[in-house]
Amino acid sequence: MIIDLTHTLTDRLQVYPGDVSPSLVKHKDFHKNGYSDYMLTTGMHTGTHIDGPMHLTPDTGFISSLPADSFIGKGCVLNIEGKKIIKWKDSYTDIIMGKDIILINTGHGKYFGTERYLGNNPVLDMSFAKELVGRKIKMLGIDLMSPDKHPFIFHKLLLANNILIAENLANLDLLKDFGSFEVIALPLKIKADSSPARIIAREIS
Repeated sequence: MIIDLTHTLTDRLQVYPGDVSPSLVKHKDFHKNGYSDYMLTTGMHTGTHIDGPMHLTPDTGFISSLPADSFIGKGCVLNIEGKKIIKWKDSYTDIIMGKDIILINTGHGKYFGTERYLGNNPVLDMSFAKELVGRKIKMLGIDLMSPDKHPFIFHKLLLANNILIAENLANLDLLKDFGSFEVIALPLKIKADSSPARIIAREIS
C-alpha cells in the first residue's frame, strides 16, 4: 500500500507569510495549439517541500548535489496531537530506533489552506531536535509550515547536521495503522537551497 503525503501544487497555493504565491498557468491548449503545456513560477518552499542545508546555514551545496539515498529511508510516525509545544519523551526512543526518516503528525495539517494553518501552530521543543541529531536520522517530516519559529534555531541545528526537513506534509493521520514503511521523498534535481517534492510512504513487509 502507498500513502501520498504530498499536497497538490496548484495556482495560488497557500504559502508561508511573506512568500510569493505560485503561479501555474496553462499557456498552450490542445484544441487550439495541438498540444498542452503549463508554465509554473514558484518558490522552493511552496506546498510540500524539502529544506536543504543551504536554506538556513552557510552550506553552499545545492539540494541537487545531495546523494539520492538522502531522500529514501525506513520511516516511522509519531502521533502527537493537541499539544502546543512538543517535547521529547523517552518512549519515542523505541519507536524511532533504526529509522531514517521521522514523521510527526501534529494534527494541524487538517487546516492546510486556511488561515488557521498559518497561526498558532504547534512547535517542537529544542530537546526534540537534539535527540534527532544524536540519532543521526536523514530527515524530519511534519504537517506544519515549520517545526519552529523565528529565529529558527531548531531548523538551523538540524540542517547544520545534514538532517533534511520536509514541511507541509499531508495524510499523516493515514499512517496510524500502517505497519513498517519506507518513505520516498524526492525533490527536483534543482540547483537551489531547497525544492518542492513528491513524498510517499510505502508499506513494506
